[in-house]
Amino acid sequence: MTEFVITPPPIASIPVVRGGAFPVRRVYCIGRNYAAHAIEMGHDPDRDPPFFFQKNPNNLDATGIFPYPAQSSDVHHEVELLVALKSGGTNITVEDALDHVWGYAPALDMTQRDLQGLAKKMGRPWEIGKAFEHSAPVGPLQPVADTGHLDSGKIELLVNGEVRQTGDMNQMIWKVPEMISYLSENFELAPGDVIMSGTPSGVGPVARGDTMVVTIEGLADLTVKVV
Repeated sequence: MTEFVITPPPIASIPVVRGGAFPVRRVYCIGRNYAAHAIEMGHDPDRDPPFFFQKNPNNLDATGIFPYPAQSSDVHHEVELLVALKSGGTNITVEDALDHVWGYAPALDMTQRDLQGLAKKMGRPWEIGKAFEHSAPVGPLQPVADTGHLDSGKIELLVNGEVRQTGDMNQMIWKVPEMISYLSENFELAPGDVIMSGTPSGVGPVARGDTMVVTIEGLADLTVKVV
């Protein structure tokens, strides 16, 4: 048994409906996976090869609280479906990909848009805009046995009761099985990996005091307070 020279950090995890927790190994996020969102961000929505960035496992936050970061003055909401994997491997076929899914959860990819924009302009990585503390509010995971595989249905975000983002999961450019297959060609996927599957159009800023409600058909709602 390995003897660590410092106390190991806690394992990042997502709570599960009816109890228990799902341990998180890696967090993969796909960019511009809804055509309307790609357009609103100034990009062509054609089906080019997908691209991914990563958040840190401990960016996932199930407290229902989002602390507004002091470093930014333009933090945006991005509602997403989170996909949790129970197994992995390399070169997974599209046909076999869903066999690796444990469950689904509602989530938000909070983005320091001003800092992300500056990083893009300077040709630098996005982590400062995407992988900051508490940047991935998440609701409880629900197992596939309860939900089935979510390939269609409304995905929506309300801020203070007003609809800000709305779409249908069938509008994803790259579907969940394709994302899993593509990632497995470039990384060795493993149990505990999660994928944030992109956001529909309507992204925009939040302010301290706002209440965000994520609604994804087939899942329990996620409510997050900005403080």
